[in-house]
Amino acid sequence: MHACTHGYLSSRTCTPVLGVCLSCRLCTWLNPRRWLNLQEYQSKKLMQEHGVAVQRFYVADTASDALDAAKRLNAKEIVLKAQILAGGRGKGVFDSGLKGGVHLTKDPAVVGDLASKMLGFNLITKQTPKDGVKVKTVMVAEALDISRETYFAILMDRACNGPVMVGSPQGGMDIEEVAASTPELIFKEAIDIFEGVRDDQALRMAANLGFKESLQKQAADQIKKLYDLFLKVDATQVEVNPLGETPQGQVVCFDAKINFDDNAEFRQKAVFAMDDMTESDPTEMEAAKWDLKYIGMDGNIACFVNGAGLAMATCDIIDLHGGKPANFLDLGGGVKERQVYEAFKLLTADPKVEAILVNIFGGIVNCAIIANGITKACRELELKVPLVVRLEGTNVHEAKSILRESGLPIMAADNLDDAARKAVAAIKK
Repeated sequence: MHACTHGYLSSRTCTPVLGVCLSCRLCTWLNPRRWLNLQEYQSKKLMQEHGVAVQRFYVADTASDALDAAKRLNAKEIVLKAQILAGGRGKGVFDSGLKGGVHLTKDPAVVGDLASKMLGFNLITKQTPKDGVKVKTVMVAEALDISRETYFAILMDRACNGPVMVGSPQGGMDIEEVAASTPELIFKEAIDIFEGVRDDQALRMAANLGFKESLQKQAADQIKKLYDLFLKVDATQVEVNPLGETPQGQVVCFDAKINFDDNAEFRQKAVFAMDDMTESDPTEMEAAKWDLKYIGMDGNIACFVNGAGLAMATCDIIDLHGGKPANFLDLGGGVKERQVYEAFKLLTADPKVEAILVNIFGGIVNCAIIANGITKACRELELKVPLVVRLEGTNVHEAKSILRESGLPIMAADNLDDAARKAVAAIKK
């Protein structure tokens, strides 16, 4: 088992069941495209299209539409869910005063009133910014009783060089907790990418999940359909928690998270067209335009680095010397002067930033290009915060000459430790 060491930088929960932190934003940002995010109803629609059993549901963006949807469902009980990308909706609070982003009711008539207190208002949860996220859509679904909950996922695993099924009869809770406390209740099945999920594999997994008799065959069928979805949408992970059993003898996927292979965007146009970017951080979106990888943090020392590993080390060493990083900004490899300039624009626009630390180890990166970009940015943006620069690698002597001869108040550092000390000291002064 493996716990992600970068989780403190992630807005998502890591899933370390197979020793790979599949959800950590730092671990998955190997290319410049932002992670595709789908709303719950969008994931359920994809599942529905591939024959996976989900609750009946409608989507509404007005209170009157929500009321009409509740009447059309003609269900014994209805669940109304605010659609935002952040977790913890059930315990969230709206700035309208309504408590909870998820509501159950047996009276369709109250759905319109509840929706009117959700739509257009901000929902604040543990995973949203402090002001919350505006709710523009609600999902009106049939509420089904769950007599038993299980966990099921299909994901890519490097150790097996292909997809793996992971399941547990202990569903409806954090799978990390199950793996830590009762690892014997985690079952894995490697899938032959050419052969697919065999009938005996699907039935064995269904039995391991605790399904009996006719429900076992039904669960096995759902497992095979989930794998079909996994392949057809180029997913890297399909996680269903819970895969539930109802008192009426149905096997239903009650909640799901789907991660996609960004490299497959060219053949998954319809899926990627659903990407909801309205909740994305504007700075992250602007950074992505310039092939920069940016994550905002709570400190006051901006980090400008090439390479995710070096960026994380820089954040850690700043913290070691008593400072707090303001961001994670990875320049990557194919660097241009304009990228350096745009990076400085992003960093200096953050009012929390009181110092900037540049830490470049030039292999494929030309240090001279970085130096020219730094001097251009300092002059044109009239940089007013202390700047510490550590450069090493390709054309480093030329780069240092450019910085030295610029006449700008740039503090040079001999190594990363020296750079972190100087950046922290500059703020204290």
